[in-house]
Formats: sequence, C-alpha cells, structure tokens
Amino acid sequence: MPSPEENPFMTAHKPVEDGFPFVVETDSLADSMGLRLPNRSLYLLQGKVGAGKSLIAQRLIHGMAHNGVKVLVITTELTTRGWIEQMESIGYGMTEAIREGRVMVLSRYGTVADARQDVTLQEVLNSPAIPAADVIVIDSASSLMPEGGTRADHFALIQQLRKIASDGRSFMLCADPEEMDSTLLHTLRASAEVVLDLENAMIGGGTQTKHHHHALPSCSGTDSDLGRLASRARHGLHC
Repeated sequence: MPSPEENPFMTAHKPVEDGFPFVVETDSLADSMGLRLPNRSLYLLQGKVGAGKSLIAQRLIHGMAHNGVKVLVITTELTTRGWIEQMESIGYGMTEAIREGRVMVLSRYGTVADARQDVTLQEVLNSPAIPAADVIVIDSASSLMPEGGTRADHFALIQQLRKIASDGRSFMLCADPEEMDSTLLHTLRASAEVVLDLENAMIGGGTQTKHHHHALPSCSGTDSDLGRLASRARHGLHC
C-alpha cells in the first residue's frame, strides 16, 4: 500500500488554465462543447432513462482521465467491476488510469455484493476520496438526493456542494427528472455552470440521443457530432 506521498490519487492535481480538459482525437465532442470543463463548478446531465446521461458522462470521464485529470466515479447502478467492463466494451479502457490513480470507482454495490439501498448523498460527500479528486461524477445523483425538504434544505445542499467545489474540484451530477424532487432539480439547474439536457428522438425508425447545452457559448441546440455516441445508445447501452 503506497504512502499518501507516493499515491498520485492523494496528491491534489492543479489543472492547467483552471479548467479540466477532456479532448481526445477520436471524436468531436470537445469541438462542440469547448475544450475544457470549468473548475470549481457543478455540471448537471439531465435526462430520463435511456437518454444517454451515463454514455456522455463516460465519454467525459475517458477524456478527462486521458488528459491527466483525477476523477472519482460514484455509480449507483453498476458494480465497480461492471462499470469498468462497460467502459471497456465501448472502447474507453480504464484499467491503466485506475492503476495509476487517475480514476477511482466507488459503487453502491461494491465489487459484486448486494446493493446498499440506504446510501445517502451525505455519506458520499463525506467520503475521504472526495478531497483527492479533481472531478467527482455521481451517476445517478438523483437516486441519492433527499426526498422533499424545504427550500432552505435545498439551498443548504447546494451550499455544501459549493463549499467542497471551492477547494478546486467540480461535480458532475447525472439526474433523472422523474426520480427526484422537481423543486430541488430546479435549484440545481439554476446553480449549475454547465447543464446538458439529454433526450431521445426517433429518426428513421431508430433512436438518437440529442443534447442541448445551456452553459458554454461554444455549443447550442442539437449536436450532430454526437452521432457515434448516439449509435452506441441505439445498440442497447443503458444510460
């Protein structure tokens, strides 16, 4: 077991130009969204089941890890092994990045065990792995969000996320609008620097993923460059 000084995941990473690059040579997502995701920020990927949230998040994770960003992935839908195998199946191998400490994966299911249904967002935010990451991806964040609550409760949650992010890291939250409180979702949308609305569209008898990006000026409307990702979604990858 390496000491904290020897473990690259325990050493704070200083992003270049105060943003997290995710560009890779194999597709043009970065051309449509901009070359970097902002630091100290909230990114919200919103869509119903099958809209492509996990697929887009996986592409961004792959790109950030490729560019040296340290990413913590918290999945509520797959085991750690299942997540790694799914990434391998779509060409986004994570084995080397995990070995080098650029990516860490935590799961509600553990490696192969039964799921813990009582995991809360507070437990996730209190994880000792959080301070070591540049970007924390929670998929699906909506399944961990508290039900109900007052506007004051929602504001307190956003403030907690902001406090953690203020130390030089960002959160990527995947959310299903049918799975969480609508008022809290509205509060998250209003607070997030990057919002991606994902939806399925029937084109020529097949389903394509469309996204609308509401934050960076370099992207607006439907992104036709996501055709390769949409094709994978059409072939049954659950997102």
